[in-house]
Amino acid sequence: MRLVHLDLKGAAPRVSYLEQLFPLLSQLGANGVLIEYEDMFPFKGELELLRSPHAYSEEDIERIQQLAEQHKLEVVPLVQTFGHVEFILKHEKYQHLREVERFPNSFNPHTPGTLALLRSILAQVIEKHRRSSWIHIGADEVFHLGEGTDSKNWMSHNKGDVGTMYLKHMKEVLGFLTAQYWGLRVLMWDDMLRKISVGALRGRLVRQRLQGHHGPGAGLDPAELPPEKPPELAEGDAGRAPAGPAALAGHGADGLAEVRAAGTPAPPLLARHRRRRLSPPRRYDHYSVLCELLPVSIPSLAICLQTLVNGGFTEEAKRKVLDVLGLESVQLEQSTCEGRGAFPGVEIYHMVEQVNGHLKESILKALEEESAIKGWFSRYHRKHQFGNPRNMESFGSKVLKLHEDWESFVRDLRAQLERIYFPDTVEEWMEENVNPYLDQLRDLVRDYR
Repeated sequence: MRLVHLDLKGAAPRVSYLEQLFPLLSQLGANGVLIEYEDMFPFKGELELLRSPHAYSEEDIERIQQLAEQHKLEVVPLVQTFGHVEFILKHEKYQHLREVERFPNSFNPHTPGTLALLRSILAQVIEKHRRSSWIHIGADEVFHLGEGTDSKNWMSHNKGDVGTMYLKHMKEVLGFLTAQYWGLRVLMWDDMLRKISVGALRGRLVRQRLQGHHGPGAGLDPAELPPEKPPELAEGDAGRAPAGPAALAGHGADGLAEVRAAGTPAPPLLARHRRRRLSPPRRYDHYSVLCELLPVSIPSLAICLQTLVNGGFTEEAKRKVLDVLGLESVQLEQSTCEGRGAFPGVEIYHMVEQVNGHLKESILKALEEESAIKGWFSRYHRKHQFGNPRNMESFGSKVLKLHEDWESFVRDLRAQLERIYFPDTVEEWMEENVNPYLDQLRDLVRDYR
């Protein structure tokens, strides 16, 4: 399985864009999509408050699966069952289910309402994915586990630790799934399991297949296992990694400063190509800024997929990437692509390059290096509306032209973004990447006029 992870808590695309994306993924070598809906799922009944205002409809969910089936992509829904549940625990109704009252990150595994809520969420998602033979239960990065009062009491009375407590909750989740959905296979991230002793794992988990976690240095490599490997974590027959999917981190693995850059065609983690879960853009969590946009990450994703298919970024893999994406060249060392491109959203790809490469630079140059502005149109002059027209005219036409050009560009960019994304994503991306610089120019032009 070569899964592309669509993490929809960040910049969820419209279904019309997935209609263009899925055939591309299939052509590049993917055979599945791991879909982490979060608040984009059309929850109903008591769970309806979890829905984003722009959540997919039930018809959208069906359409997504039809598209996947049409392009031979297996759909694996992902439901977080322990950590990364801010989209649930931010609501006052579910605040009592937090491990630590102040933080909306993780469930309290001791409150009966936690498992009851998870059963409802899992049931609704599984019901809408009857074609799927897999489900992913997340279970990574359970921040603050063991810090809550209930957890401290449990560990004290049961002579347990955070690891056994984690396994107890996961066993309850798995117990529900195996009892209610015969034959449904389960995946989970492995980072929390790595912190647990082999003895505890041997006692609690039976033949549990593990999927590599999405981060630097992650993934279940045989060389990284403890010397006393329990049978359920043993290597494959020929020294291979364990059966089932594993992970390759894409953009988003190298820190917030890195992921917000636009033009990187291949992540630094390319060498870890045995891991087969590819993660394009997303958020780090429900509250963080956006990482990069999906069209911007397509060259990187294409390179990773073809690396997996070919066992390395061979000349054959490179030719395939260039042919499918309509590019002239890719340079991994320089992190650059050349050519107009012919992939879905390529217009956004190039426009984001313009924003990252020229917007800030051109505006700051005009505002900070123009001597007439610094000398005769300072903040003080603008505040008191005091200036000599002779000096203002020396920079006015240049500034007005710069402003007009960028406003025209941004209108086109917004139109392209709105074709793919919902209004909240467009607004957030513009606010984070365009407005901090363009607003300075807008203010100057307003005061000039």
